[in-house]
Amino acid sequence: MEELVIRDADVVDGSGTDSYRADVVVDGGRIVSIVKEAAAAGCQRPKARRELDAEGLVLSPGFIDMHAHSDLALLRDPDHSAKAAQGVTLEVIGQDGLSYAPVDDRTLGEVRRAIAGWNGPGDDVDFDWRSVGEYLDRLDRGIAVNAAYLIPQGTVRALAVGWDDREATPTELEHMRRLVAEGMEQGAVGMSSGLTYTPGMYAKDAELTELCRVVAEYGGYYCPHHRSYGAGALKAYEEMVELTREADCPLHLAHATMNFGVNKGKAPELLTLLDEALAGGADITLDTYPYTPGCTTLVAMLPSWASEGGPEQIMKRLADDDTAERIRHHVEEIGSDGCHGVPMEWDTIEISGTGDPALAEYVGRTVLESARLRGESPWTTARRLLLADRLAPTILQHVGHEENVRAIMRHRVHTGGSDGILQGAKPHPRAYGTFPHYLGHYVRELGVLPLEECVAHLTSRPAARLRLPDRGLVREGYRADLVLFDPATVAAGSTFEDPRVLPTGVPYVLVDGRFVMEDGRRTDVLAGRSVRRVPR
Repeated sequence: MEELVIRDADVVDGSGTDSYRADVVVDGGRIVSIVKEAAAAGCQRPKARRELDAEGLVLSPGFIDMHAHSDLALLRDPDHSAKAAQGVTLEVIGQDGLSYAPVDDRTLGEVRRAIAGWNGPGDDVDFDWRSVGEYLDRLDRGIAVNAAYLIPQGTVRALAVGWDDREATPTELEHMRRLVAEGMEQGAVGMSSGLTYTPGMYAKDAELTELCRVVAEYGGYYCPHHRSYGAGALKAYEEMVELTREADCPLHLAHATMNFGVNKGKAPELLTLLDEALAGGADITLDTYPYTPGCTTLVAMLPSWASEGGPEQIMKRLADDDTAERIRHHVEEIGSDGCHGVPMEWDTIEISGTGDPALAEYVGRTVLESARLRGESPWTTARRLLLADRLAPTILQHVGHEENVRAIMRHRVHTGGSDGILQGAKPHPRAYGTFPHYLGHYVRELGVLPLEECVAHLTSRPAARLRLPDRGLVREGYRADLVLFDPATVAAGSTFEDPRVLPTGVPYVLVDGRFVMEDGRRTDVLAGRSVRRVPR
């Protein structure tokens, strides 16, 4: 007898087509049968060792978070309710060009310092891997939800070239090509870049094109955080489209927003650019989070020249008065490339977390507010905080536009991604609420997307981008990564004021046929594993 039958569910199967009522049978981690309208037809209903009454609940494929920053959280936090409670059954990590494999001892220490604001310093993690394959093996020991990995181009460059702003030599470029090939062979699904973060931002297009050619050879995709989301956003999107066309590599645009005042109302221009490329045969997808503010680190706002050489050199430059004044001039008056070419508006920069708990008084205030309390300039406050917290502060950047968010999420190549940074005392609520917020706010309350279409954005579309042959749909033979939610009550509990509240209306989540959420509570099941690239 099979393990589980989910009875009388309203199945939204991820295809975008109309829902239907069915009994769904799960066994051995897979969907073994689907009996539509079993009760109404009066047919013999399937039986199993356990029966779950799903009356009033929607059964859908598990949600795929196409842009996650859980690289260390999956290892240090077995509970990981931030994602499991949302119905997420697969996260794509290794984002924005910086993560923890492939590395050597030197590079690992540098990367840990550089992205402590994203993932914490990692003092509670045993870094017993160096290669991509070894990191995926570590995930395979058991994690809360599944994870796929992107080779981080910035980390690759740090390993082969260092943190200097210069072109790679032919020998170094060949070294990077080998590192990318090895990572793809070991199971990575593609490559990411952070082209406003050091050292990835120092790569010219020709270098990126060569690495993308390697990714394409293995059937992967390129996921860039491109060179500007502000003053040069449209040009930066076009650059990525042209680069991947030259490399013949699929493109997935990370957190594809149109932020800052210069881009208000400009989402249609981005979508026209994408539509033209798609009509010409390009293979493009994108992800967004359903909120207006962004989230990153405070140090990321600095100009690229101030970050050359890595974290220790940044600290030295900030400590030097003359150099710090040059940095201020770029940040406040010119518009640094770290802030996407837009002069800093300190009233939009809210400190969301610090590495040192003694600096918690800054959290929840904008830099401008903290500066006024101290009777000093915002730059003085920001500089002091960066030095005192050794570059660890994270920020919310309140620069988005609701009309752009809605327009982009409607597009046919859109997928969902939280971009959720789990660090800090007051993280962005998207880390805990992205997927219920899509379903509750944008589907039920606003009607921006029909339910069936939204579920497709969160399931089958990302599965297709990841080239997963047995995930993303409720189909016989597919993996039993499933979520049951109440369409009348599903909602994000997290808010900007209280961001760590879990969602409502998501009582059951299964990973590999095992309940990781049951009756709205996290179980002790660790059914997640690495999801590796499927060979062509």
